[in-house]
Amino acid sequence: MRVWIEAVAGLVFPVARPPRPWPRLQRPFCERCAEPFPRRLADSFVCANCGERKWSLSRLRAAYLEKGTVREAILAFKYGRQFHLRPWLGRWLEDGYRQHFAAEKWDALIPVPLHPERKRKRGFNQSAEIAAWLGQRVGLPVVEALRRVKPTVPQARLSRAARLRNLRGSLALVGGFDPRGRRLVICDDVFTTGATADACARILLRGGAKEVVALTVARR
Repeated sequence: MRVWIEAVAGLVFPVARPPRPWPRLQRPFCERCAEPFPRRLADSFVCANCGERKWSLSRLRAAYLEKGTVREAILAFKYGRQFHLRPWLGRWLEDGYRQHFAAEKWDALIPVPLHPERKRKRGFNQSAEIAAWLGQRVGLPVVEALRRVKPTVPQARLSRAARLRNLRGSLALVGGFDPRGRRLVICDDVFTTGATADACARILLRGGAKEVVALTVARR
């Protein structure tokens, strides 16, 4: 209920546009994980980390870098319960979709799931909320196709190796969803190591998905 009260308050007293600059994710970056490269390159490349890593995601993209105003808005929405920021995060996610994925055909947007216990504490799943905003704008269905089957420690506190261990066995397909032959876009707020999005992609591919990519508002 409090989330909806905050949402209504945001409509009555609209939040001002977050101040610029909004640092965009721009090439050159790794074609797999979108890790930015500090110097100009003539050709596309795959970073050393991705060259040694077996990914389930075919690629990941983000609209912006997790810096300054973009980072502040994400944290305020996710942890500060400033639900009226949802349209801005949704617009930023749409920026990334139109830049990186709009030229291709996709079957659905898949938000990264929260464990029910954490969702109760937070009041909402930020990934599902911004995915719903994007879905309305680009005409794609949003399917909560994945569920958390066990609670995990927040990923932000962990190293990359610990993130992978933390997610092991924590995700499953929702009953009734058939990913076979579908091209799917996983949606989330921030990409750090990609462990969460890749774990989601692995479950979807095991279920028969044709291709899985990930789109986030920002990349750390």
